[in-house]
This record gives sequence, structure tokens and C-alpha cells, in this order.
Amino acid sequence: MNETVPLAALGVLMVRPGVLIMATPLFGGTFVPPPVRAALTAIIAVILMPLVAVPSNLSTVAMTMLVAGEVVVGLALAMAVRALIAGAEFAGHLVGFQIGLSYAAIVDPQSGVRNNVVSALYTTLATIAFFGINGHLALIRALAQSYTSLPPGHWGPHEAVAGGVTQLLGMVFLLGTQLGMPAIIALLLVEVVLGMVSRAAPMLNLMVIGPPVRLVVGLLVLAFGIQIVPEAVSRYVPNMFSGAARLMGAAR
Repeated sequence: MNETVPLAALGVLMVRPGVLIMATPLFGGTFVPPPVRAALTAIIAVILMPLVAVPSNLSTVAMTMLVAGEVVVGLALAMAVRALIAGAEFAGHLVGFQIGLSYAAIVDPQSGVRNNVVSALYTTLATIAFFGINGHLALIRALAQSYTSLPPGHWGPHEAVAGGVTQLLGMVFLLGTQLGMPAIIALLLVEVVLGMVSRAAPMLNLMVIGPPVRLVVGLLVLAFGIQIVPEAVSRYVPNMFSGAARLMGAAR
């Protein structure tokens, strides 16, 4: 028996969870040390090794295609989680822009990019909510089940991938709009009231009065609006996994 076969099988089994861990904001964020990510990848691969059959004695081209398929499946799962978190981030951008907090930006620890304070808040709440409903465990189960529906070497391009991309992008905008809608509606009403006041009392300097009113109303609405973030995240988790299945072509 070739002694390199088990080592090659271990390497193949590290690709799919490795890509998932590196690309998902849950395990692969900038706050997670690289040794922790590498150790978690190796642990998952070792656990999967006696359970998953990996083709052996493949040519270089066949092995390259196999690894490419593993990368695609791992990215599909990771991008589904990123789409869910991005929906909350998009809601934060909408709310922060309406309130007027987009001028102040900080580095979001989840994504490593500059986001306004409200966007970072929504992103953090969505991540905590995902962990709170054991979404990370469901993600690992989905990873294990992906080896049943798409064993190593069985992935191939499929028309369902386009549907998965559409579903995940739609989820980003739907979730973001639903989370940001209370603040958008409330601040729209504020603008209407301020416009009516300016017509009734043109001597008032609304350029000075308007921003504090928007800020106070926006913060009050935000205080009540963030309470629906965990429920909304848990409601969209099934859509997230459905979109991931279509994206990697497992849903025919």
C-alpha cells in the first residue's frame, strides 16, 4: 500500500473545512488567530477521515479538479453565512445613514473594513444571535452532510448554482431592508413633520433643529429595532442553508 495515500486523503479532507473556516466570519474573522483556524481544520479533517471515502491514485489533472470542487463547496457554505451577516450589516448602513452617523466610521472586527457604528452593532448582534441559536453547530452538521450529498470528486457545474447566488443576494437585501425599515419609516415621518413645521413657521432654523431631532428619534427607534435582530437572523437561517445547497449544486 502506498504510504502517501492516507496523507493525500487527509490533505483533501482539509480543503473543504479549511476554506469554510477561513472564509466564514464566524470562525475565520480577523480576530481568530491563524493557529486556531489551522488546528480546527485539522481536527475536523481527522474526524472525517474514517467516515469519508477519498478517491486514490488520481492523475494530477483529476486531483486538481477534485481539490477545486472541494474549494467550491467550502466557499458555498461560507458565502451563505457571509450573506446572512451582510444582511445585518446592510441594515446598519441604512439606519446609520438615516440617523446621520455615517460620518463616524470604525474598523469592524468581523470584516476588518471601516463601517459606521450602527453597522458594526448590527453585525455583532447578528453574529452573537447566530451563535446563540447554535448556528455554528448547524453549520458544522451541514459541512458533514455535504460529504454525503457531494462526496469528494463528485462536484460539477450545475444550473442550480445561479439560483443559489440569486437566493443569497436576495436574502442580503431582504434581511437588511426588514431590519432597517423601522428606522427608515420613523425618520421619513420626522422629515415630513419637519417639512410641515418649516411651512407653518418659516422663521425656525430647521438646519439647526433638524439634526438633533433626527438623532434623538433615530436612537429611540434603534433601541427598539435591535431587539428584532436575533429573531430575524434565526428566521433566515433555513434560507441560508437552502441557498448554500443550491450554490454548491447539491440541490438538483
